[in-house]
Amino acid sequence: MKKPALTCMALIFACTVQFANAQTGVNKISIINSDNGESALNSPVDGISFTPDGILRTTESGGTKSIKNLAAPVVTKEKETPVIEEKTSLESFSPLQFKYAMMLDVNVESLKNISLLAFIDDWFGTRYRFGGTTKRGIDCSALTSALLLAVYGFNMPRTAREQYEATEHIGRDELKEGDLVFFNTRGGVSHVGIYLDNDRFLQASSHGVTISCLDDHYYKKRFICGGRVSQDKMSDIN
Repeated sequence: MKKPALTCMALIFACTVQFANAQTGVNKISIINSDNGESALNSPVDGISFTPDGILRTTESGGTKSIKNLAAPVVTKEKETPVIEEKTSLESFSPLQFKYAMMLDVNVESLKNISLLAFIDDWFGTRYRFGGTTKRGIDCSALTSALLLAVYGFNMPRTAREQYEATEHIGRDELKEGDLVFFNTRGGVSHVGIYLDNDRFLQASSHGVTISCLDDHYYKKRFICGGRVSQDKMSDIN
């Protein structure tokens, strides 16, 4: 029974010695003053001391070197502003807009006057008849006068020459939708059409009601000028 007791006493003594050594090691860390007056904690590890503000000072021969532990920068990602693209749905355009966009060779978005397109479509292909004013046959000036009244509300004179005199004369480069275009086909002002877009105009000719181009050799050679309806001219007529 004495031998186990001696063994236990030996273990207790060994643990006491190790605790004392550990306590001594801890006590070796003391506050010291550095050469610049700052207080520091002395470490039992040779050449290294720690300041209260977290600066690691590594002692080297002939001086000290300070290394500050900097917090890692926080990277914040800016929220990207979503780009909203405005897209026009093809479903918002009518069949007439698609049809005449192809005939005029223009973008469908540019054809906004649906009343004009409906008038053209209603009369397109009607045969030519000198002096005619109906779907059985119509001539050039009757067509232009009917269009200006139905689409724009202008009450125009009957003949091409009268319409020429009732409008403000403009050059080809000034033409806009709804302007008249005058031609010399039989001497003087003898033919008229309605300008649409992209050098195209609506007319009643020997081929019936159709769309033609001002750049065609026949019309380019015979073009006189454009005619724009003005309020002053309309007042004189009325």
